[in-house]
Amino acid sequence: MKRMKQLLVLLLILALGLTFIGCGKKDTNTQTSGKDASSKDEGDLIVVGFSQVGAESDWRTANTKSFQSTFTEEAGYKLLFDDAQQKQENQIKAIRNFIQQDVDYIVIAPVVETGWETVLGEAKEAGIPVIIVDRMINVSDDSLFTCWVGSNFKQEGYDAADWLAEYLEKQGRSEETINIVTLQGTIGSSAQIGRTEGFAEKMKEHPNWVMLDRQTGEFTQSKGQEVMESFLKSYDDIDVVIAENDNMAFGAIDAIKAAGKVPGKDIIIVSFDAVKAAFEAMIAGDMNVSVECNPLHGPRVAEIIQKLEKGEQVEKLQYVEEGVYPAETAAELINTREY
Repeated sequence: MKRMKQLLVLLLILALGLTFIGCGKKDTNTQTSGKDASSKDEGDLIVVGFSQVGAESDWRTANTKSFQSTFTEEAGYKLLFDDAQQKQENQIKAIRNFIQQDVDYIVIAPVVETGWETVLGEAKEAGIPVIIVDRMINVSDDSLFTCWVGSNFKQEGYDAADWLAEYLEKQGRSEETINIVTLQGTIGSSAQIGRTEGFAEKMKEHPNWVMLDRQTGEFTQSKGQEVMESFLKSYDDIDVVIAENDNMAFGAIDAIKAAGKVPGKDIIIVSFDAVKAAFEAMIAGDMNVSVECNPLHGPRVAEIIQKLEKGEQVEKLQYVEEGVYPAETAAELINTREY
């Protein structure tokens, strides 16, 4: 009898235990929203840390928007964005923060080409793939980054010179002495290096072209205007301005107008980037040509990350498609521009 009572008590305890387990299981399954669910969803996202140069130009703004619109939670990503404000030390700090946060991928639009060895070595040691966009970097070990996405800046320099040669020939000026000034981008950036070198190489084919001066306008409109004002005070016979981005060209246009000259006519304006505002300037007659530098890198980088997620190999260098847009095409094409 005593044994029977013990057995009944044991069965009762077992039944109560199963009831509590069942209740707990039900609570877990029916919780479809709230902190626990959102944490799980966030854990499924691919975390991308992006260090951007800054916001110095319309091109850069379009580049940033391309990443922000591509790397969304709806698309399966969490984007950690950092604006370096044109300072490499800020980028290095951001990269180290990304490493500490154990992101899945690091994307860098570098301020300059050099000075990346140590911090990228830290990312490599942490096992985080690094994708370089826009400007290139110069490192002794190219395994420090997975791949690069951007423009062929030297080719852009070639394209600008070829356009100018053809334009001058159409104007009947191919044999004239052509005096040129250049508003360079941030010195040491790959865009500045490539465009300066590409144009300089092509200049050798035209011994009548004279480079009067080169100075950096730091890719900004205000600095471009300031340097152009200085050029106009120093030289009376400028025929061509090479502006290594559109924003510096806008500054140069303002300086030329303030000096009582007509941009696009008295002085030929050759620019780079081909942002929508450049098309507006060409339609207004202020600019003669803009060589495209495509800022829409987000989708290409996302494609690369998806390949890496599948364990696939990716090409080390990946150039984006670009064109040359003279003023006579601007009105027809402006509404097709995405940036």
